[in-house]
Amino acid sequence: MLDHCSISHKGGVVLWSRSFTPAASHTAASSTSPVNSLVREALIEGRSSDGKYEKDGYAVKWTFVNDLELIFVVAYQRILQLTYVDDLLNALKALFVKLFQPFLTTFVASLHVTTTAKLPSSTDLSASWNFAKAFDGWDLMFDKLLRGLEDKAAQERRTRSGHVARPVVEVTPPAEESATLPSRSSDNVLDEEQIARNVQALKSRLRGRGGQAARRGRGRGDIGSGSGRDSVPGSDSETPTKSKRKSKAKAQRKWGDEAPTESDMASLDFSYDGSTSDASAPPVDLSALVDNGSLGTRTQDGLYEVADWEFSKGSKSADDVIAEVLKMGGQEQKPASGSLGALGSIFARLTGSKVLSEEDLKPVLEAMKQHLMKKNVAKEISEKICEDVGQSLVGKKVGGFQTTSSAVRQALANSITRILTPKTSTDLLLSIRTKLSTPLPASQQRQPYSITFVGVNGVGKSTNLSKVCFWLIQNGFRVLIAACDTFRSGAVEQLRVHVRNLGMLGVDGATDSKGRVELYERGYGKDAAGIAKEAIGYARDNDFDVVLIDTAGRMQDNEPLMRALAKLVATNSPDKIIFVGEALVGNEAVDQLTKFDRALRDFSSASGAQERGIDGMLVTKWDTVDDKVGAALSMTYVTGQPIIFVGCGQTYTDLRQLRVANVVQAILSD
Repeated sequence: MLDHCSISHKGGVVLWSRSFTPAASHTAASSTSPVNSLVREALIEGRSSDGKYEKDGYAVKWTFVNDLELIFVVAYQRILQLTYVDDLLNALKALFVKLFQPFLTTFVASLHVTTTAKLPSSTDLSASWNFAKAFDGWDLMFDKLLRGLEDKAAQERRTRSGHVARPVVEVTPPAEESATLPSRSSDNVLDEEQIARNVQALKSRLRGRGGQAARRGRGRGDIGSGSGRDSVPGSDSETPTKSKRKSKAKAQRKWGDEAPTESDMASLDFSYDGSTSDASAPPVDLSALVDNGSLGTRTQDGLYEVADWEFSKGSKSADDVIAEVLKMGGQEQKPASGSLGALGSIFARLTGSKVLSEEDLKPVLEAMKQHLMKKNVAKEISEKICEDVGQSLVGKKVGGFQTTSSAVRQALANSITRILTPKTSTDLLLSIRTKLSTPLPASQQRQPYSITFVGVNGVGKSTNLSKVCFWLIQNGFRVLIAACDTFRSGAVEQLRVHVRNLGMLGVDGATDSKGRVELYERGYGKDAAGIAKEAIGYARDNDFDVVLIDTAGRMQDNEPLMRALAKLVATNSPDKIIFVGEALVGNEAVDQLTKFDRALRDFSSASGAQERGIDGMLVTKWDTVDDKVGAALSMTYVTGQPIIFVGCGQTYTDLRQLRVANVVQAILSD
């Protein structure tokens, strides 16, 4: 049973709607309705192009009529398996357009005149149209159509259930024949013997008689006599060997006749490299820590901003690149599968005044998908983007080659831009300053701004955390780094080296920045959530502005480690959770981000705390992919969260900001 069905214009005017349940009628006009959620979260952002959307127990499906700018939407309970919904949408679209096309054409034209001439808004104009009179008789047609499809689906269910029952009836008579009875009883006897052998083998293993001989005995029993007692001598012969193996233990290392003294322990501790004594510390080449060519810029307000990543300083714009390739058609180059040259040659044949159909666009969309996958976009994401572009082009009337090329450029660029455009602010400085400057009651102590870095093993969390720390120090913040990776050997020492180097780098003319950055550590094997909580308390008591929490790398499928990470998040409630991922991955980026975000949300809310997910991404090794920047598109598509920074080198200044236009240009380049 359906819950809601509506027909509306892309501009927001509802032409016709019907709710089938009281609950659907109550929520139809509210912002929490599934249709409004569909428009807000899927259609506007372009993050769901497969024609299905789920929200609050509802499943929503929709289809477009692009030439008339209409949207047909059907909502129903997700638990119901309504097989006729797709047929209903297609029939609704065809029937509604066929019956009311003259009126719809006039109505859409009036809306365009309203927009062009700056007349009253489309909402006010639509109020003057009498939709009830214009669509007179549509309710009866809809009821008849819906009833026919429901009856057809019910008949199909009855037919399927009938087919399932017939084989059971046909099989039962042979089972009653006397010829089949001996074979059934003999099979049962063999099963009992097999069970007896398995039990005997299990008992011998539990008594320490050896698993290998027991398995050999079972093998001989299956082939020969079937008694299963041949395994006993073999297992007895191996029993002394097993006991000897178990009796051997690792010999403890002896350091001498006496226990080591404190001085001996200190001489064996290589975790500190003599940094307590400045005279004995080796000199550090500060020029190797900072690349002057990649330094950011100072604004008029004195803020330090990291440089923007640029695809190619001397290249043309994205529109120019695609326009050139499309104009070439197939004249100078042979169409290559998946290249933009292939797109140009295909679209060059779509000339003349015609309406684009799915058959016309199918080879173009396939070439577009191959091109996106070559740019390192995940296969699933490539398919959905192509579906989105296809839906926006089907039904469009083109009057010539220029119109076609313009439509293609606009649809593809708009889809990618819509995905990459962040929903939330990427200005970390603004968020930090807002929290630090918000007035508080006199009895309440100000908490520092905390950022947690999470990700899989080996992606560069600690290294890029230190780059973010350098950026914060240059903006005048005092930063405390919490060493919460208590598992990986050398993790604490790595952060200690970074803190020492960052303390030697100057800021605003000063020769160093000592006192602006410290490391909070508690060694290895400790609870990471407890260390992070202690670090935040230490930062609060010692007037630190920002706490950067480094966590151990973990695979997205390791549930115990993901629960431990969710515990850290639930215990400390960081202001930002940044996922650190590689630019080199393709399909793996989707799997990593999806499972990290889902695990954090599930496990953090299970403990009674607020549900938290990924707030942003930091993509590392960006300098190794050239124009194959599809991982950024895949990551943003999966979570809907922005990419805050990208790492592109080994020095503390090798941090960049992403601009949507630059990423679109790199993805569309051939």
